[in-house]
Amino acid sequence: MLKQTDLSRIDLNLLVLFEIVFQERHVGRSAERLHLSPSAISHGLGRLRTLLGDPLFLKTPKGVVPTERALQLAPSVAEILAHIRGVVSSAVPFDPRHSTRRFVIGAPDGVSAVILPSLLEALREVAPGVDVGIRQLLPVQGFSAPHLAWKDALKELEDRTTDIAIIPFDDIPVRFHKQKLYEEEFVIAVRKGHSFEHGLTLKRYCEMEHLVVSHTGDVSGFVDVELAKRGLTRRVALTAPNFIFALSVLAETEMVSALPKRFVEIHGARFNVVAVKAPLPLPRFSINVVLPKVAMMDAGLAWLVQLLGQLRTGNDGSSVFRSGKRNRSMHS
Repeated sequence: MLKQTDLSRIDLNLLVLFEIVFQERHVGRSAERLHLSPSAISHGLGRLRTLLGDPLFLKTPKGVVPTERALQLAPSVAEILAHIRGVVSSAVPFDPRHSTRRFVIGAPDGVSAVILPSLLEALREVAPGVDVGIRQLLPVQGFSAPHLAWKDALKELEDRTTDIAIIPFDDIPVRFHKQKLYEEEFVIAVRKGHSFEHGLTLKRYCEMEHLVVSHTGDVSGFVDVELAKRGLTRRVALTAPNFIFALSVLAETEMVSALPKRFVEIHGARFNVVAVKAPLPLPRFSINVVLPKVAMMDAGLAWLVQLLGQLRTGNDGSSVFRSGKRNRSMHS
């Protein structure tokens, strides 16, 4: 263990270097992010290896991979740097009106499509210089348990690949801050004028051609689980990689699809697609804003979480930004 007096000889920039190399898994890309030469990165890693008594990163044909010791250290390094960033940011209060900061939000496309209209309008009003990057989060293939399906999303938060995740996951580990954004449920979506628009029976529903949104092409989902309970099956005629693409297909065919209700309310009209009541139970779940608790020390991230909490989506398909006593509605 290091003595307290030894801390004065430690360069905290080495921790930043460790964090970037851990994220990038590549010396060249790390050098670009830190505006250093690859040799400077290699020299810094050498100092870290001496300091911590471990190789930390092993060379591969495609870059570097962290050792077991590096994997153990990564959460602690991220927490230390988050504390330091929080101290520095608190010295100069975050001012959204004049900030030019860029935030990365991770979310499934069915969620980002719901929040973006009102979020962009809010930013234009209260933080015109702030930029946003949307990173698509996908559940891990092959896992139905939420804590396994969304484990990669949590890892991206801890690796600082994303600043905030907005995901359909409730049982968040205690080291994360969680804030409920809205409730979501699935409905059956069809083109306007479809014979199902004014009601459908379970028998007719099973006879129709179905569209399933699946980035992996997997045809089985929660609808099939509910049908199996009743000894029924359906034909999945098409899988689509995202929800917007699904709307464009539904608009031109007789297919039916189970889609998020608020997503259809906001974007369905542009594609002449409407929602009808499902003839069987479909999931209802919470959409939560998630980020490491230590990240809430960052005044900018704390502000963004608060801003997201002020966003609402109306039942009529409008997006609403509530700022104090003023409400503004935006139709997509």
